Amino acid sequence: MGGLLPLLPLLLLLLAGAAAAATRPPFACAPGGPSTRLPFCRQALPPRARARDLVARLTRAEKVRLLVNNAAGVPRLGVEGYEWWSEALHGVSDTGPGVRFGGAFPGATAFPQVIGTAASFNASLWELIGRAVSDEGRAIYNGRQAGLTFWSPNVNIFRDPRWGRGQETPGEDPAVSGRYAAAYVRGLQQQHAGRLKTAACCKHFTAYDLDRWSGADRFHFNAIVTPQDLEDTFNAPFRACVVEGRAAAVMCSYNQVNGVPTCADQGFLRGTIRGKWKLDGYIVSDCDSVDVFYREQHYTRTREDAVAATLRAGLDLDCGPFLAQYTEAAVAQGKVKEADIDAAVVNTVTVQMRLGMFDGDVAAQPFGHLGPQHVCTPAHRELALEAACQSIVLLKNGGGNNMRLPLSSHHRRGTVAVVGPHSEATVAMIGNYAGKPCAYTTPLQGVGRYARATVHQAGCTDVACQGSGQPIDAAVDAARHADATVVVVGLDQSVEAEGLDRTTLLLPGRQAELVSAVARASKGPVILVLMSGGPVDIAFAQNDRNVAAILWAGYPGQAGGQAIADVIFGHHNPGGKLPVTWYPEDYLRKAPMTNMAMRADPARGYPGRTYRFYAGPTIHPFGHGLSYTKFAHTLAHAPAHLTVRRAAGHRTTAAINTTTASHLNDVRVAHAQCEGLSVSVHVDVKNVGSRDGAHTVFVYASPPIAAIHGAPVRQLVAFEKVHVAAGAVARVKMGVDVCGSLSIADQEGVRRIPIGEHRLMIGEELTHAVMLGVEQLAA
Repeated sequence: MGGLLPLLPLLLLLLAGAAAAATRPPFACAPGGPSTRLPFCRQALPPRARARDLVARLTRAEKVRLLVNNAAGVPRLGVEGYEWWSEALHGVSDTGPGVRFGGAFPGATAFPQVIGTAASFNASLWELIGRAVSDEGRAIYNGRQAGLTFWSPNVNIFRDPRWGRGQETPGEDPAVSGRYAAAYVRGLQQQHAGRLKTAACCKHFTAYDLDRWSGADRFHFNAIVTPQDLEDTFNAPFRACVVEGRAAAVMCSYNQVNGVPTCADQGFLRGTIRGKWKLDGYIVSDCDSVDVFYREQHYTRTREDAVAATLRAGLDLDCGPFLAQYTEAAVAQGKVKEADIDAAVVNTVTVQMRLGMFDGDVAAQPFGHLGPQHVCTPAHRELALEAACQSIVLLKNGGGNNMRLPLSSHHRRGTVAVVGPHSEATVAMIGNYAGKPCAYTTPLQGVGRYARATVHQAGCTDVACQGSGQPIDAAVDAARHADATVVVVGLDQSVEAEGLDRTTLLLPGRQAELVSAVARASKGPVILVLMSGGPVDIAFAQNDRNVAAILWAGYPGQAGGQAIADVIFGHHNPGGKLPVTWYPEDYLRKAPMTNMAMRADPARGYPGRTYRFYAGPTIHPFGHGLSYTKFAHTLAHAPAHLTVRRAAGHRTTAAINTTTASHLNDVRVAHAQCEGLSVSVHVDVKNVGSRDGAHTVFVYASPPIAAIHGAPVRQLVAFEKVHVAAGAVARVKMGVDVCGSLSIADQEGVRRIPIGEHRLMIGEELTHAVMLGVEQLAA
């Protein structure tokens, strides 16, 4: 779908769709239906009690058909079949079978891919996007073209820069990923009194971040992960997604972790997700995961053993037909109890109850008014543009105080060349797990709305840009005669995708040659725009004086071209920051994707991963991003001392640093009184430049020198986005949770609070020390 939809046909579709949505028949409990008077149709009862009543009325065969994503209906009770698999990673998507576009719903708003939205570091924006997607998802459900259970967000850690699905995630930092997860889930679900607008799902649990690389693939990979890395890295975003976001579902992954498939790991599913984190919802497999661990991983001897392993572990729903095909045989062989089936179905049906699917007339329910007129609204389109603008990261802007962007009025009055394989990008701008956008604005169209004249040459026949037939000379000629040149290059789903990890961090084919040739020839400033999910080694352009400025746009969504132009011409002052470390190509030699360790191992030449554990050279560090203005920080308030109260009956332990053989007192988080234990940090942010702008205040923490073995070099413990007018000062108030943010996971995965001096680093210029003491409470 290219260009804007004609307005008149769209209005007609909206009117027709509104009428269709209003007459959607109930999923169950229709007035006058066969079950209207039964307890499971009584809205006054608790959702779980209603679910138990329904499940008690089902035959075993009926229950088994509810264990899979395309759940069968129960006509005798007036219950429709239901497709659980819908997607809404960054907009309602037809990637899964639960969503169908067409008719009254030709598409949905396509927001930036998640890695870009994360670059905004704006938690309010994340929730607003979730709310917009929730409106559209409910509307399409009312029109019978979507489900209400959206298997999003993806909160896996972007551990390795080659990962093809890193684009779907909020980046490499557990704190950022966790906060994103909670915000997006709150927006999607909009819980009130236990009821849900839509049901979100945190995926893919856990240590899942390899698709296909150098002979290893996700269907066979056994991730060897230490308890320390599980606790403070891989599981941390999922904990936030469930505990703080109160997500209605968690999806287990394909891979094994330490020899056990995650979908058959009772410690993970029953122990951690449902036990420790108190999931109020269901656990679903990634699609065909159960079949994969039986057929591909040979984890169980028979299919019935696979059924038993996964139901005993705590799986409630199988994306795929496996449980529907083999569960009854597993019961007959005594490997599965009927109670195991009942427990799983009660968990899924309870979520349906909370969604109002058993509340009769859809139009009479709180969200029954939503229809086609609530999809692709002007407000949602504007939000998509705002999100794209906030996601753009300015990586380079001239040198020193010689800023080359924004382009001047002189360039607006002249001719701007727009070249590169992504200069007319449409589908490439939305990344994966995307739907059909309501509109596209290409980079060429965006620039054309500012410049008096544009000239366009692709420079490459496609993103691969391979072979001698590439039209590089035509692009060079266009740049030679233009007053400014915008070069739009990067990656797409042919390079990084689900099932496809990268083998290099360099630009594909001859793209770098195109950039350098255009930069040498252009008579005006050259602005390099990169579209990608993962990081790219662009050292050649970073060091090229002829490249005036560099922007990273991620995959910016349907309004990406407009956002890029808004930044280039100064309508929007960029404030995005990188949510991942950009490594040099040489990093790949030292860090095989199959090595899951986060911590560096200098003795073996292993460099470690992410800014928390890697201290080597970077192309750009985590958190990098420039602005058209300058900001200065002043610490207004932060305590110098804080006391950790240890519960009676627990003594301070001595944690041994095996590297230095020193000792440090610490307190187990489980033994501390954590409620209200927070370091209050107030920072005054002054805009010392001449332009209004948005700025993210980062607070990092470093533990005492002799802290627990494997402690991060530093870790992000708080961040807030603030808009500051030129010359003005804004105060940002943040709380650093001591038990959650200043604690360190030891080698057994136990969280401990080091007692001693913790250093807080605020921005690049402020450091503040906080001394943590300990007080033993009397019995």
